[in-house]
Amino acid sequence: MAKTLLIVESPAKAKTIKKYVGDGYEVLASKGHIKDLPKRGGVDIDDGFQETYELLVEKGKDEVVRAIRAAAKKADKVLLATDPDREGEAIAYHLMEVAKEANKKAEIQRVLFEEITKRGVAEGLDHPRDLDSNLYEAQRTRRVLDRIGGYPLSSLLWKKLAFGLSAGRVQTPALRIIVDRQHERDAFLPVDYWLVDARLKGEKPHSFTATLQSVDGKKLDKVGSRLAALAEKDAAGYVADLKAADYRVAAINKRQASRKAPAPYTTSKLQQDAANRLSMPPKRTMRIAQQLYEGITLGRGKNAETVGLITYMRTDSVRLSPDAVNDARGYIEKKYGKESVPEKPNVFKSKKQNVQDAHEAIRPTRLDLPPEAVSKYLKDPQRKLYKLIWDRFVASQMTPAVFDQTSLDIEATSGKRKYGLRASGSVLKVPGWQGGRGDGCLQPAETCPCARRVALRRCDNAR
Repeated sequence: MAKTLLIVESPAKAKTIKKYVGDGYEVLASKGHIKDLPKRGGVDIDDGFQETYELLVEKGKDEVVRAIRAAAKKADKVLLATDPDREGEAIAYHLMEVAKEANKKAEIQRVLFEEITKRGVAEGLDHPRDLDSNLYEAQRTRRVLDRIGGYPLSSLLWKKLAFGLSAGRVQTPALRIIVDRQHERDAFLPVDYWLVDARLKGEKPHSFTATLQSVDGKKLDKVGSRLAALAEKDAAGYVADLKAADYRVAAINKRQASRKAPAPYTTSKLQQDAANRLSMPPKRTMRIAQQLYEGITLGRGKNAETVGLITYMRTDSVRLSPDAVNDARGYIEKKYGKESVPEKPNVFKSKKQNVQDAHEAIRPTRLDLPPEAVSKYLKDPQRKLYKLIWDRFVASQMTPAVFDQTSLDIEATSGKRKYGLRASGSVLKVPGWQGGRGDGCLQPAETCPCARRVALRRCDNAR
């Protein structure tokens, strides 16, 4: 009985998927690209920019191609399940060419796995499609631009500046941005300024800081977003007066403010937060995310199960599937209470133009596998990144955090001079997503010291 040949990119993913699809499938890994342009040339500028692709001859790649040809000869159907992006579509096209050469009668289709779980694999296999020529053409165009633009310019840089410099379609505009920013820095004219604060204490034990805003009814000069004195002599005079001044509260202003839940992670935002919170470089972040996507073995021995813990990690979209949203709302109600679930699901829209919306935002695949349940099966970087993704996804479907914000207008009198100062702060009233916590902390708000701070910004327990 002929089998269906299923081809993925990585051996780790092939191993995971084989456990889900059963004996009717033969699962092989292409180990990335099997074809590429030659190292020199490969693009005929005079003939409509036609490319000349060749099979890769790097170590082990010829064995991969032979195995794919041999399996394709015996298969009635070939399913190409490379990564769901432009690069994956190009690999799928080249695999299709090899499979057709081996077996012209085989039915060849494309399948996409947004998550490497039993449900995700079944969903992909139930909805095969034809290969997307638009995605393939986009990848080809990028490669051609590299060859006709980046390669010649890089060669020029090697000759004129230093060997090894690169000037491709990404590096060149990125360098332009850096140069423009440096020009802005060089043109910046520094201004000396002095901020004047007063540490005040009332009848109650806690002291607070008030910032000087005005002198004799005239506001101080604005430097950036702050009011400051531009002369050290003036600042010293203000300080001397304020030390001997009489203070009174002129006005108290109270209002309620809310902070909405953050959107789930896109690739760029995940890289930013991983760098800021975990000190993890973007390249390493993507490598670890790939491991979590392709599959982690949970359990030992006969009870072991290989599961892709997150959805596909290359995406610009903040969209979530309805099933994922419903699962999150159920989990939140059970874990944090019904009051933490908004009346309607939170829906997010990307602020960028022309966003590729083919894939969901990055999220956990299964909410029955929280970080604490899988922690012992993960390496430390995997554990930290998974927790970051988990917390962000759960927080994205929680109610807003509500704060009581208070500002005090304080009048200080010293001799004939009157000084205006202002103090402000906020107290977390309804934790919402920050009791969940979307800043990376799952400690309840009533016991977390960060939640009691004035002007809460980020939780120290996030790591």
